[in-house]
Amino acid sequence: MKAIHKIILYLLLLVPAAKALASDFEMGTQGLIKRVIPKHAAFFQVAEIPAAGDQDVFEIEGKGNKIVLRGNTPVEVASALNWYLKYYCHAQRSWCGDNMDLPAKLPIPAKKVRITSPYKDRVYLNYCTFNYSMSWWDWERWEREIDWMAMQGINMPLAITGQEAVWQNTLRKYGMNDQEIRSFLVGPAYFAWQWMTNIESINGPLPQNWIDRSIVLGQKILARERQLGMKPILQGFTGYVPIKLMEKQPQADIRKKAVWFYVGPGTAQLNPLDPLYARMSKTFIEEQTHLFGTNHIYAADPFHEGKAPVAGDEYLAQVGKAIYTTTASVDPKAVIAMQTWSMQKAIVQSIPPDRILMLDLNASKWKGSEAFWGRPWVGGIIHNFGGNTAMGGDLDAVLAAYPAILNQPEKSKQFQGIGMFPEAIEHNPIIYDAAAEMAWRREKPDTKKWMDDYLLARYGSSDEKVSLAWDTLLHTAYGKSGIVTFMESSICARPALKVNGASPNGALNSEKKYRFKSLWEALALLQHAPANIKQKETYRYDLVDLARQCMADLAIPMQKEMADAYRNGDKAAFAKNAKEYLNLMDDFDQLLATRKEFLLGKWIADARAIGKTKAESDLYEKNARALITTWGPYNENAIQYDYSARQWNGMVKNFYKVRWQKFVDFLTLELQKEAQDRYKEEKINHRFNRPSNTANDFYKAMAKWESDWSERNDEHFSNRPDGDEIKTVVQVYQKWLPAANKLLK
Repeated sequence: MKAIHKIILYLLLLVPAAKALASDFEMGTQGLIKRVIPKHAAFFQVAEIPAAGDQDVFEIEGKGNKIVLRGNTPVEVASALNWYLKYYCHAQRSWCGDNMDLPAKLPIPAKKVRITSPYKDRVYLNYCTFNYSMSWWDWERWEREIDWMAMQGINMPLAITGQEAVWQNTLRKYGMNDQEIRSFLVGPAYFAWQWMTNIESINGPLPQNWIDRSIVLGQKILARERQLGMKPILQGFTGYVPIKLMEKQPQADIRKKAVWFYVGPGTAQLNPLDPLYARMSKTFIEEQTHLFGTNHIYAADPFHEGKAPVAGDEYLAQVGKAIYTTTASVDPKAVIAMQTWSMQKAIVQSIPPDRILMLDLNASKWKGSEAFWGRPWVGGIIHNFGGNTAMGGDLDAVLAAYPAILNQPEKSKQFQGIGMFPEAIEHNPIIYDAAAEMAWRREKPDTKKWMDDYLLARYGSSDEKVSLAWDTLLHTAYGKSGIVTFMESSICARPALKVNGASPNGALNSEKKYRFKSLWEALALLQHAPANIKQKETYRYDLVDLARQCMADLAIPMQKEMADAYRNGDKAAFAKNAKEYLNLMDDFDQLLATRKEFLLGKWIADARAIGKTKAESDLYEKNARALITTWGPYNENAIQYDYSARQWNGMVKNFYKVRWQKFVDFLTLELQKEAQDRYKEEKINHRFNRPSNTANDFYKAMAKWESDWSERNDEHFSNRPDGDEIKTVVQVYQKWLPAANKLLK
């Protein structure tokens, strides 16, 4: 009877999932086309075709005055649409401006195009993306992103919106009341790290209104993704539980884990051998399935960036076995999707090979693990950490990465997919377009030719000077500098005489990566684009972004010049250099104000808009401010501060410049002293080579000011662009070119 009851319960839980999973091909594809090109939707017909064996396929063909898009799922039809828009209409839908100026009569393909993908799984999103970029997204923004995903061929997105509701429903059944549960749940800017089992409680408690909103939003996201034929990855249970559960379930073997990066009170882990583990895992999966259905893929990353509470492979193997068996007891089709960032061999090998998918976030871990000991895996790129604002990424390497693995099968056993796993998005669109398009290519294309096609789609037409500007970028910012962007500016760094970098693991831009002056030369060329290109939103974003990078780079030698003047005891030179450095930040802030992509005000306004009460809006603003500055609550040993290092309007003038002004004022007073009595920079840095919170009295005061800033809600930052992009770029270029000529090689 128990077995029958279990089967009935399982089927009942899958009823909402079955409804959500029913993918209406016609509705999904036609709906997307109408959203993307509403005025031209009537020109298109869609048709479902079989997969090419085990490979996804799309076709584009002219039929009379119609364009026929075919695919084996709606994702493939959307990919066909994207291919058609790029290569036939020279149009582009982008995070950073759109060029969707289509002709009244669309071009009809002369012959049929048929393209297959060698990659079964095309995965998208890192946990971190949900907070560094998506914390405050509404359905309208999500709807656009899901369409973008489909057009880029993505068929397996991570989907964790609404997890807070799953946890609430689960923990209610194990003795915790709603106040205790909401206190366990973090503030809305920090869910990524809670679901990766790093933290609990910080910057909460979480309002019930947020939890209720997340259910509706999460269900909409999943319904649309499934309608388009995607297979979303939902959350799995790993034994991570609230510390409070030790009190509520005293009989259970629950152990405290070490505090992660000095953030919060730590976390707790339930022993996989404890009977409570199987019960909680079952409850968790059932509650999640009831709310959000299932595609049978569950993300589980135990001990992410941390240690297990018990040492040894035996315990790790027990964890891996428990994760799979308890999940499969509810969903017999369960597959565990596991990030490889902090993977443990014993955990991986305790899960059946056909029931796990390894997500190699930067396509590097497979080389040292015998290709994950024979498990199927996906190779990806990360590119960005924390939302750092920098133009860059090795375009040639991005285009080469996947074919390089695909074409050495003897070394890459079970390689079955590709992925994009950025910690943040809405920047460097060329890198993500390149990575996504490789889903439909077996061989690396010629990089210059690919870029020319990209630019033609981005701007709608070609121009010699625009092409020369981008050729320069191809050999500098987008040249051999590594896929990940580690290009920072001293502007965003905690002030010091010797600035090593802004964020943990970051470093200042180096002329060894590219010649700074070359970007000013590219900016001069890009400003001479013809009028038809200058009208494009895509061009205007790129122009501001390039000018931003030029000024961010220029700040580095300017700061060094200022520091040298202080060390030399030259009061006049120090005052002059400091004034210029601070003035640069004012103009930098004004430049950034011209584009919505660079507005602190929009980030904060979007956060506050979700609040139902002033108290809720204040909490969300606190979360929004803290994540991109101090990162978490104040701790004297904190090391995560400035992790995002964002070059945003409002951030520059009201946060970064204020810090530097305080440092300039401090050094100005020190210069009044005799040389031997002046401030000397000694032993101020922690292990990430940046000034620590308690380095000396100045940094103690600085850390206190930073923490106070993250708590404020009495400042207004514009959430609308201000100023004409082209005129502002001309102004800053002409004003600062002499300094660039003087300081840059």
